Amino acid sequence: MTCRVLCVAALGLLIASRRADAEKFDPKTADFAVSLNGVTSAYRETSVFMLPGAATTIEARGGPPGIYSLTAKDGMAVQRNARTWRFTAPERPGLYTLKVDPPAKKHAIDVHVFVMVPATHVTHGWLNGYLIGDYPPSKTQSAYAPPRGFVEVTKENEGTRVSPHFKLKQFVCRQDTNAPFPKYVVLEERLLLKLELILERVNQLGFAVDTLHVMSGYRTPSYNHAIGDVRFSMHQWGSASDIYVDPHDKDRMEDLNRDGRIDVADAKFLYDRIEELFADGRYRDLEGGMGFYPATAAHPPFVHVDVRGTKARWKG
Repeated sequence: MTCRVLCVAALGLLIASRRADAEKFDPKTADFAVSLNGVTSAYRETSVFMLPGAATTIEARGGPPGIYSLTAKDGMAVQRNARTWRFTAPERPGLYTLKVDPPAKKHAIDVHVFVMVPATHVTHGWLNGYLIGDYPPSKTQSAYAPPRGFVEVTKENEGTRVSPHFKLKQFVCRQDTNAPFPKYVVLEERLLLKLELILERVNQLGFAVDTLHVMSGYRTPSYNHAIGDVRFSMHQWGSASDIYVDPHDKDRMEDLNRDGRIDVADAKFLYDRIEELFADGRYRDLEGGMGFYPATAAHPPFVHVDVRGTKARWKG
């Protein structure tokens, strides 16, 4: 058997092994979905961001027929019918959890309710000792209106899963990683759905990873200005993430195109696969911007994704 045949056979075994690992990936979805704050999710862990005392309708969609139940230890939940409740958030900012059970009690959905600190508490660009800065004057689109509130991140809640495969701490601004708690974050529910779909696609391609490396999630306006990014960067609204695939947690992009090098071609490979994923129109509500970037001395190649609501594409 020639070396070429051996090499091809070895590559085939490697790809088959990667695919077998990827088949173990559990998207952690239920057989029904919950709809709240205009977002529908079937993930068994999902998050919603609300102001103190705010109310929203929670609806169980799809799934088996029967009566669904909602357990809420905090706040107030009033059942409207077999699948719908009106939930009023607690008056105190913090983390609370709701549980929606289907009739068979299998694969319930835990809804993590983050009651935010109202933006009115920001004084001269500071919130409880944490530098936020000033948001730019609002454009006409609602996507650029200043945030209504901020999620308070503490040592106790930073490890909370905001979706099945992503934790709150992955989205904290990098402006001062050693700053004391509390820190503050803005995060868009639709971004989490988009990242989960991308992660599932990466696993389908044969790369067994349980999360994506979020190089940059939320950015305060102060930090965004300091690094020289565009004035209306979607990172400031918690609607964007710069990501790469890092199976071994070594702060490096994986050789996605398997050419033996780690370079911008790997970012382009990921960019193209994401484009294919969202090309058929099933996920119009997750539409946004996307760009791919080469490595620098400070970071590996990466892809920017956001949920601004309109399509934008670029090469960094």
